[in-house]
Amino acid sequence: MVQVLKILGWLLSAAILVAVVALPVGTTSQLVIGVCLLFAMVAIWWLAPSSIQRPLMMSVGTILVLRYLYWRTFYTLPSVHDLADFIPGIVLLSAELFCIGMLFISLFVVVRPLERARAPQLSDEELPTVDIFIPTYNEEIGILMSTVAAAIGLDYPEHKRTVYLLDDGGTDQKCMDSDPAKAEEARDRRRKLQKLCAEMGATYLTRSRNLSAKAGNLNNGLQYSSGDLVVVFDADHAPTREFLRETVGHFVQDPKLFLVQTPHFFLNPDPIEKNLSTWHRMPSENEMFYSVIQRGLDYWNAAFFCGSAAVLRREALAQTGGFSGVSITEDCETALELHSSGWNSLYVDKPMIAGLQPETFTSFIGQRSRWCQGMMQILLMKNPLFKRGLSFAQRICYLSSALFWAFPFPRLVFLVAPLLYIFFDLKIFVANGQEFLAYAVTYLFANMIMQNYLFGKVRWPWVSELYEYIQSFYLAPAILSVVTNPKKPKFNVTEKGLTTERDFVSSLAGPYFVFFGILVLAMFYGCWRYFDQTVDKDLLIVVLIWNSANLVLAAGALGCVTEKSERRRTQRLEVRRSGSLELCGNHYPVDIFDASTEGAGLAFKESIATPPRFEGQALGNLTIYPIDDEKTPGNVPIIVRRSITSGARVGFGVQFCAMSVVHYKLIAELMYGRADPLSTFWTDRRYGKGILGGTAHFASMSTRQIRRALMIAWKDRMASHGTPAADEGPVIASSGAPAGAMVQVLEK
Repeated sequence: MVQVLKILGWLLSAAILVAVVALPVGTTSQLVIGVCLLFAMVAIWWLAPSSIQRPLMMSVGTILVLRYLYWRTFYTLPSVHDLADFIPGIVLLSAELFCIGMLFISLFVVVRPLERARAPQLSDEELPTVDIFIPTYNEEIGILMSTVAAAIGLDYPEHKRTVYLLDDGGTDQKCMDSDPAKAEEARDRRRKLQKLCAEMGATYLTRSRNLSAKAGNLNNGLQYSSGDLVVVFDADHAPTREFLRETVGHFVQDPKLFLVQTPHFFLNPDPIEKNLSTWHRMPSENEMFYSVIQRGLDYWNAAFFCGSAAVLRREALAQTGGFSGVSITEDCETALELHSSGWNSLYVDKPMIAGLQPETFTSFIGQRSRWCQGMMQILLMKNPLFKRGLSFAQRICYLSSALFWAFPFPRLVFLVAPLLYIFFDLKIFVANGQEFLAYAVTYLFANMIMQNYLFGKVRWPWVSELYEYIQSFYLAPAILSVVTNPKKPKFNVTEKGLTTERDFVSSLAGPYFVFFGILVLAMFYGCWRYFDQTVDKDLLIVVLIWNSANLVLAAGALGCVTEKSERRRTQRLEVRRSGSLELCGNHYPVDIFDASTEGAGLAFKESIATPPRFEGQALGNLTIYPIDDEKTPGNVPIIVRRSITSGARVGFGVQFCAMSVVHYKLIAELMYGRADPLSTFWTDRRYGKGILGGTAHFASMSTRQIRRALMIAWKDRMASHGTPAADEGPVIASSGAPAGAMVQVLEK
């Protein structure tokens, strides 16, 4: 009886919603209703109790969105008898339907983001055995050793954890390459990594052939290990000391738990953040996924494996044949298989690894193309809607994660649609200005209010649209290649640790400059038509406003593809540690305020009356005091490179030199001894911007980028017409040598 009443209640609610959505009212009445509902959303945001705030916001917003959808579908399409207008009109409507559908799916996903309690803290005797896998292919040795050293330094009993470096760059296949130079490079890599792993206390593993990319490499590791749990860290993802203590306890609570995933934190900005100079003042693009969406997925038992910073149960992997490798996104595919087999996942929202992002726009697009193609492969070959064993909620969640990557098509449609009316007078959206204001504008504001409410602290207005715009030109062809041949895409490793000597325009920038020019031309031509031709001026104004929004995005994109120089070989992490600097026979107490694998920033304690000063360079030693009081301090040889004076802070920038295995471990403990600096960095950037303030900020930023992009493009053009050879192109280099290893003596 209770079940019947629930069904009747849902049916009644649906009937009332349909009646409200289809309520026939005039344009003026619709405008009044829309404005009232918008004010209601703001009032709920400010005044409603937190327990009912989220469902109320979603409910009111949904009414406005559905009102727009009803009007848009039944009242704005061109006549079917005019195919020149009707066909692009249907394409535009389809793009909008996709976006509205994705909006509702995303609302379902984040309806109640889960806050997990801390993992049970187990005694050393209760802890399970753990195998730590660090898969590598072509990453530089310095990056690898930093990660291996951090993994070895994890707070966990030594007899219960084993660190494996899984080297796919030194396989037998690579060592016997038909190219003698490549074969020798692979053999040399294998010898060096074997020696370093033996000295550091890690196990080096490789295999015969490079089959199934990263999934095959991880499965090879499973064959030669036996721990209860398996931890995966990418080669450039160094863990903080408490990683295992904050994750493995969850597996004791739930015997059907196959995954504990943690967020990915990055030491460096992605190319967009770097080129737009937003790294220290705006939340990163990935924070919305890791801090809201993954927690929403966790509520539905659908948080998935992200390829690194995760702990998995060996028993679960054995049941499904290890890591799945049908697609090139083995992480999400593996989670899909295990969820469908009845296993559970869990998400811990605490950053405990520090990794690297692509430094150039080209490598960024390469990485995103792989993610996009892999998710499309999953959608085509293992469609979650038809995957047996998944719950309804899990189907929706996986569908959301895969379908999201289809965004290039609606984004390109929205870019081209206004141009069809401006240049060709195609009326693909039939509405006057008042109707557009009453339905479309209120819908757009409702959408923006909901997005700002749900994600405002981790995603500012227009940032999502910018990231979609800059990826769409290259991801659309990538998707089409998967659709035509789902098995074609191959796994490509994203290159990391690059440096660039000067500002330059990316080699992929062509489409962005072309479309910016087209949009500018459209603005001038549209304004000329408004004043000089007999046209539907209401509609033309709407189209010009739409084109203006596209133009602002295009202007911001010019900045994204205009690379800023990055001369820093390794990225700094803020730390708060104490130490002692030995210099010229004297000892000075210092605070270590930042560190990288190659150097550190030191500030002298206030107790020092006269800090030493050097015009040139000097050799010395840095003593680092450990976090664990039971351990003895360690020393690292350093070179003083520069003096630092910033406010009340007086100190030195030093470079580590004559590096050994002991030093690698000591520096890893310095950088990754605590996770607090990672969380603090995220928290300090997480403040919201309102819709109006965020829009003004974005417009201002985009305007500035036009001048910068055009100036650098002009310099590049001049450089290609007779400038000295040293300036003919960007210098891109890897930061790969072991940190500080080449610095053995002080240069005279």
